[in-house]
Amino acid sequence: KSCQTGKISTAETAVQSHTSRDAGVQTDQSKDAVQDFQQEVQVDYTSLLSFLQRVEDAVIKELNKNWKSRAFDGFEVNWTDQNETVLCLHTLSYPEAQDQNLQVTSVSWNATGSVVACSYGRLDGGDWSTEKSYVCTWNLDRRGLNPQRPDLVVDVPSSVMCLAFHPSQPSLIAGGLFGGELVVWDTSRTEDPVIWRTGMTDDTHTDPVYQVNWLPDTKHRNHARLLSVSTDGKILVWREERDGRLALAEGFAMVAQQIPRSTQLKKFAWGEAAVGVTSLSFSHFDPRVFVVGVEGGYSLKCSTAAETLALHRAGSSVPLRAPAELAFSPHGGPVYSVSCSPFHRQVLNLFLSCGTDGQVHLHSMLQTQPLVSLQLSEKYLFCVRWSPVRPLVFAAASGEGNCNKCFCFIGDVHLFDFGKSSQKPAVSIKQAAGECPVYCLEFNIKQTRLLAAGDATGTVKVWQLSSDFTEQGPREMNRLEQLASEITD
Repeated sequence: KSCQTGKISTAETAVQSHTSRDAGVQTDQSKDAVQDFQQEVQVDYTSLLSFLQRVEDAVIKELNKNWKSRAFDGFEVNWTDQNETVLCLHTLSYPEAQDQNLQVTSVSWNATGSVVACSYGRLDGGDWSTEKSYVCTWNLDRRGLNPQRPDLVVDVPSSVMCLAFHPSQPSLIAGGLFGGELVVWDTSRTEDPVIWRTGMTDDTHTDPVYQVNWLPDTKHRNHARLLSVSTDGKILVWREERDGRLALAEGFAMVAQQIPRSTQLKKFAWGEAAVGVTSLSFSHFDPRVFVVGVEGGYSLKCSTAAETLALHRAGSSVPLRAPAELAFSPHGGPVYSVSCSPFHRQVLNLFLSCGTDGQVHLHSMLQTQPLVSLQLSEKYLFCVRWSPVRPLVFAAASGEGNCNKCFCFIGDVHLFDFGKSSQKPAVSIKQAAGECPVYCLEFNIKQTRLLAAGDATGTVKVWQLSSDFTEQGPREMNRLEQLASEITD
């Protein structure tokens, strides 16, 4: 059925005066008017109190409803302008390091998010333990920033393989060297920035250190401990000493024979051989749980609460323990990077891994098989990092080339958004000209639109991410859980 009103009749008219005149008037200010204006406003406080008492219950009821409402879950206030592209803000380099054909092995942001540091060394094989290398820092907020003149250059007698700024002290940065040493520099001391180091002792790693992490010291709030991993199979925790030394506090050793076996995992060479560790990431919900990537292609779930002693023959000032609890389904080659999600709820405990097979695996710590396997490149993937602000976004750094099978564009930094696709990257960025690997990348936790990536040409590029990658949408956490549960089912 339908209904239509009767026809509406309309008429248009207009009128225009034939003459016009302008006039103006200004009152004179009087003393009485000023005094009246300055007098205090009279308020009927009795009536105001009566009104507030009448509406109090209704106001409290509405405030409680708003407080408990979940209408705006997943939304964050954005005070900056929207931008729809990924832009390269800075191209940073140290010409002297490039003249030596050194590569950027690691990048790190300081606690304020304004300073980016990079380490120089080599990751493409060979013995460069005696070759001079550098640690460089740039303050991106400084006026007159010179992208080819770092604010600080630290000369290091050995290749620096990894870096990590202190989480709360902006001037402290730790590095792991090719020769197995750990060093901590204070960037506010330009003359002699070294403040702690392990030295070469029986406790020192015998292989290159591929990752360092700062850990909170539960016994001393003002101090922090350092964790290091190496392909010698050891995961060591160091404490500060007053004489400038880093002393071994506790340690773990990865031995093939002590890694839990699975009937689905048959490729591992079980025995008493050390298992080289290449990367590590701690769970954001249980500080005792961490995941490591190893040269054998596996990701392993580990615990700092492990009590079983490792079958490790080398001498050590503290007993080394066997931390492995679970081995996940392997990659087709060594795992180079792992990253635990900072977002998902504990019931899922998700993490990412990548390696020489060009794949990224999305894993739950509750099962050995990956939830998702993504072929992002025909070449190596060197680094993977979960976004600090978007539960469905991660970035991966790849070697040269492209992969037509997975619809990748030619690019070295892949930005992936599960909200848009579970099969191909949302954006792939070409970091450097030619076939040049990107070895490392880090999101900026403080200035969340910034992503730094370092490559084999000795260049660090700072990318500004579009709002698509930095603004969390509604119920994004639920979508990640739904994705994981659908695949699991």
